[in-house]
Amino acid sequence: MTWRPQYRSSKFRHVFGKAATKESCYDGVPITRSVQDNNFCAVNPRFLAVITECAGGGAFLVLSIHHTGKVDPTHPRVSGHRGNVLDIKWNPFNDYCIASCSEDTTVKVWEIPLHGVLKNLTTPWKELQGHSRRVGLIEWHPTANNILFSTAYDYQVMIWNLDCPEQVIKNPVRTISHHTDVVLSMSFNTDGSQFATTCKDRKIRLMESHSGNLLQEANCKTHKASKVLVLGNLKKLVTSGTSRWNERQIALWDQDDLSVPLLEENLDGSSGVLFPFYDPDTHMLYLAGKGDGNIRYYEISSEKPYIQYLTEYRSHLPQKGMGVMPKRGLDVSSCEVFRFYKLVTIKGLIEPLSMIVPRRSESYQEDIYPMTASNRPALTIPGSCPCLSGTLLCVFENISDFSDKYCKFAFTCNRF
Repeated sequence: MTWRPQYRSSKFRHVFGKAATKESCYDGVPITRSVQDNNFCAVNPRFLAVITECAGGGAFLVLSIHHTGKVDPTHPRVSGHRGNVLDIKWNPFNDYCIASCSEDTTVKVWEIPLHGVLKNLTTPWKELQGHSRRVGLIEWHPTANNILFSTAYDYQVMIWNLDCPEQVIKNPVRTISHHTDVVLSMSFNTDGSQFATTCKDRKIRLMESHSGNLLQEANCKTHKASKVLVLGNLKKLVTSGTSRWNERQIALWDQDDLSVPLLEENLDGSSGVLFPFYDPDTHMLYLAGKGDGNIRYYEISSEKPYIQYLTEYRSHLPQKGMGVMPKRGLDVSSCEVFRFYKLVTIKGLIEPLSMIVPRRSESYQEDIYPMTASNRPALTIPGSCPCLSGTLLCVFENISDFSDKYCKFAFTCNRF
C-alpha cells in the first residue's frame, strides 16, 4: 500500500482577508495611547465606538457605522468620566446602549440618541459605584438582559443589575472575590451559566455566573495565560499567553478538567499580547497580536488534533486593538463570515477588515451561515427580590431564538 498524505476537507480552508478601501475607513481618529491590553473599540450594526486620547478626564467617540472617511476633529464625544476610559462594550440586546469603565473607579452606562451623538454626552443613564480602584474590564451577560460584569484593580468581579430605578447604583448583586491579583480577561460560555477568567497570578478560573462559586482552577507552569475564550458549545477553553521561554503561545483546555492543557502550540518570539477571537458558527479562531500586522486563523474541532492552522492575513500596518462586528451586521452577499475593525494608531486610522469565504455563486450560502445568537435576550429581570440582599428572580422568554438551552442560567432566590 502506498502512503498518502492526510488532507482535511474544510469549507473554510481558503478564507482570505480583504481590507476596506481608503474611502471605507475612518480617518483622523485620535486613538488612545493607553497601554492597557484591551481592544479599545466596540462595534454593532449601527455604531462604532473607539476610546480616544483627550486631556482632562476620559472620552470615547461614537460614530455611525456609515460615517466613513475623514472624521471631524471637533466631533462630539461621550465624556463623562473623570479618568481615562479603559474599556467599552455595546449591550448585545440594545444597539443604542454602551457601557464604559475608567480609572476613576466607576462604570457608566450610556444611552446613545437615535441619530447618534450630536453634542457632547456627559450624563450617563446609569453610574455604577462599587470598586475601590480603577476598573479595567467589563462584559455584558450573553443571555440575560441588563446584567453587567465588571472587574477592577481591587481584584473583585462585580455583577450589576441595571433594571432598577436608581441612576447611581452603589450595591452590586454579587461580588466575587476568588482572585488574588488583577483579572486580565473574562469570557462566558454560550448560555452564560459559567465564565472563565485569566489573572495576573497565572491561574485560569472557571466559575458559575449566578452564584460566583469557583468550579475549577488551573495553574500550569509551562503556560502563562493572558487572555481566555470559552469555545461555544465545544466544552473547551483556549488561552493565549507565553511559554516558560517567553515565546507567544496558545493552549487548549478541556472545560471539565483544567489540570493539564490538551494542547500547547508556540507561535513566535514577539512580545505583543495575543488577542483571540472565536466564531462559534464557523468554529474559526483568529489570533491578532498587539503591534502585529498579521492575523492568524485556525479551525477548531472537538477531536484530535483539535486545532487546524488555515492561513494568515498579512499587512504592514500594526494594530493596537480590534473591534468585531456581530454576525447580524455582516454582508452575506459577499460571503463575509467575520469582520474586524483594526485600530492603526500611527495613522489615526480605523480599517475594516472582512474575512471572506470565496464562492462563485452570488446567492445566499446557507452552509456557512448556520443559526446564530439573536439580539433578543433569553432572560429578563422584572425586579429585585426582597431577601438575600437583592438576589434576583429571572423570567424566561424568547428561548426559541437560541439553538442551545439558555435556561441553565438564572439568579434565584432561596424562597422560591
